[in-house]
Amino acid sequence: MPIHTLPIDVIHLIAAGEVIDSLSAVVRELCENAIDAGATRITVSLFPDRWRIRVADNGSGIELADLQQAATAHSTSKIDDRDDLFHITSLGFRGEALHSLAQLANLEIYSRPRHSSDGWHLVYNHQGEVLRQQEVAIAPGTAIDVEDLFGEWEARREGLPNLNCQLRQVQTVIHHLALCHPQISWLVEQQHRPWFQIIGSKTTQQIIPQLLPKVRVDDLQHVEMGGLGDGGTGGLGDRGKLDLAADLVERFSYLTSQKKDFQEEFTLQLTLGLPDRCHRHRLDWVKVAVNGRIVRAPELEQTIISGLARTLPRDRYPVCFLHLQIPPHYIDWNRHPAKVEIYLQQVEYWQAQVSQALDRALNLEPESIDDDTHTSRIGKLLAVAEQQGAYHIPQRTIISDGDGLGLLELRAVGQVLNTYIIAEHADGLWLVEQHIAHERVLYEQISTAWQLLPLEPPIILSHLSERQIAQLQQIEISIDPFGEGLWAIRTAPAPLLMREDIAAAITELSLGGDLQAAQVAVACRCAIRNGTPLSLTEMQSLLDRWQRTRNPRTCPHGRPIYLAFKESSLARSFRRHWVIGKSHGI
Repeated sequence: MPIHTLPIDVIHLIAAGEVIDSLSAVVRELCENAIDAGATRITVSLFPDRWRIRVADNGSGIELADLQQAATAHSTSKIDDRDDLFHITSLGFRGEALHSLAQLANLEIYSRPRHSSDGWHLVYNHQGEVLRQQEVAIAPGTAIDVEDLFGEWEARREGLPNLNCQLRQVQTVIHHLALCHPQISWLVEQQHRPWFQIIGSKTTQQIIPQLLPKVRVDDLQHVEMGGLGDGGTGGLGDRGKLDLAADLVERFSYLTSQKKDFQEEFTLQLTLGLPDRCHRHRLDWVKVAVNGRIVRAPELEQTIISGLARTLPRDRYPVCFLHLQIPPHYIDWNRHPAKVEIYLQQVEYWQAQVSQALDRALNLEPESIDDDTHTSRIGKLLAVAEQQGAYHIPQRTIISDGDGLGLLELRAVGQVLNTYIIAEHADGLWLVEQHIAHERVLYEQISTAWQLLPLEPPIILSHLSERQIAQLQQIEISIDPFGEGLWAIRTAPAPLLMREDIAAAITELSLGGDLQAAQVAVACRCAIRNGTPLSLTEMQSLLDRWQRTRNPRTCPHGRPIYLAFKESSLARSFRRHWVIGKSHGI
């Protein structure tokens, strides 16, 4: 067959099929247009048996002249020229969605601008031309009806997954949009019956529990960081401002050699499931959004996963949502019609920002509690107990980390079963497990300064398998043959040198795992054992060192280190809210 130009209707059908390939694609495109129109409430109605979708919003509405052109090919109000393609500030911009829907389905639009009392209903043909228009009485906003999708493309319908699978895809699309735009409320219906609802809120921290029912708001930590354009201090507080300035100097000095201006404003929002409370069986909830849309960003996703290494239990994965809002010229959206794959410039810079946000989310930051409102009830109880106990509790002091930055105010007051440290906090009591708290301290010290020192004399081990020998060599421990079935260990990790059980420790290291696993094993063996009595000074020292770690919430194995009891919970447990004075004549 000779080369020839395709008919225009075939060209349009191919293009339409790339933009609209499923029910979820219809929902995505229409909801993104509603968000661009400033909607705060969006209703999605699904009629799968009729291949019909209706999306209604309370946005700004569309003027009649714009409605008459809205479904024609490549018509949009979002951009004007080719330069705008590299400065995209809206979710929609190509002008393909409505025309593609007209090509593939029966399209109708109802709309009324906010400033007008006139509403309009328009029906379009498959070329996007207006077949019929009439004036109607409707509330301000827009409602778009798409019916009989792929009605003239039966092969496309047959090639799609079953309707239940497609409905799950629709749910995922709406969940993703709700994460990126938490201020919007959503109502989703099937066959005129409510399916699910999402109530708008200020941050994603209130949205995720609506999507994952077993997750509570308290299980999540929300962090916001601002770019240098606004002083680099967005939502960080005094300590955060100092940390951010120091980190920018230390981590990003390489940027000075590049002709890129990173003094522009950007916002990074991170909502993280605390590793001691919230995690998943599958790696399905590490989500990255850029400028209002969830995208595939493998470099940033890997930064999140790596940053949470040795904080989660084995075979568990994080719950994390990252939203990066950056100047549009750092992004190229023109990679895929679905706009889920992007070209992101200066990935290393954004990876460093994400690492910093993770560190901040995992820290035990002081809570915003007015010290004047701190109740003295717990202090009085402890003072009474102290008179008859073995402990002598020092006066409360503000803990400092050496740089003038305040740490969480924890005061050691006792020890339970020689295992748990009781610490008084401004808002209640904490129980801290001494072994795994010390293990976290040692692990971070060892991983930062891993050092192998010579053994004099060497340790002699016997009956090592080839696999064990290879494992010791992999973690760079010096090992030489020392006779029939004997091996001389000539170097060992520095923390093990003075231990009496060094031979058993080396044998344990030979049983498998990478360098990080070896560091965890060394930290675990060298940490304070449960059952060891500690003085108040030793307990306080451990609490202070533990707070300075990067990931103080869990040990390297993923076990939670502390258990918090708020004073309000204690008051409820002891019914201290009861009004009993009058019944006793007081």
